[in-house]
Amino acid sequence: MKQTPRPPRSRPPQRTRRKPAPPPAEPRLIALNKPFDVLTQFTDGDGRATLRDFVSVPGVYPAGRLDRDSEGLLLLTNDGRLQARITDPKHKLPKTYWVQVEGEPSEQQLAQLRAGPELNDGPTRPAEVEQIEEPTLWPRNPPVRFRKSVPTSWLAITIREGRNRQVRRMTAAVGLPTLRLVRVRIGDWMLGDLQPGQWRELPSAD
Repeated sequence: MKQTPRPPRSRPPQRTRRKPAPPPAEPRLIALNKPFDVLTQFTDGDGRATLRDFVSVPGVYPAGRLDRDSEGLLLLTNDGRLQARITDPKHKLPKTYWVQVEGEPSEQQLAQLRAGPELNDGPTRPAEVEQIEEPTLWPRNPPVRFRKSVPTSWLAITIREGRNRQVRRMTAAVGLPTLRLVRVRIGDWMLGDLQPGQWRELPSAD
């Protein structure tokens, strides 16, 4: 009995590796002091405040995120490779936050934060944590809600990873709920004297 010849196997299509986009002719890097209650994006269908309300530079996009209820330093760039260097966890760029917490931290709580508390998605990396005097900051609008019977404290927390709402979850995990969070540094880039909604151009070189 003659066997019907099998049709030749079709090879799976080979994936072509995407070439990285060439750097822009004019690389731009912008530091913005993102105000409270502003989304880290340029559009929103619900009419909420976005970066478009403060930054009119075409072609730039955020290098990383900052929660709507957080304030401070946000970097924006039109250079994809620079954006990746800022956001990729393998580069472990330090990010420093000034954090107002409810309560007076004990040495044990500070030690827990420094060691890296256990969160629901695993333990965090060790962090740099110190208690600081209340920094001179702009008034927040609306003001922070706190209980008059409970003291508040300020911490400087530096982390080298970027999980969702990480700093807030870290302080909550050790019994120090975050009331206000302001990012003041990413790598070597500092917030400086920028006021909420203000931005300035930065040198984009590494």
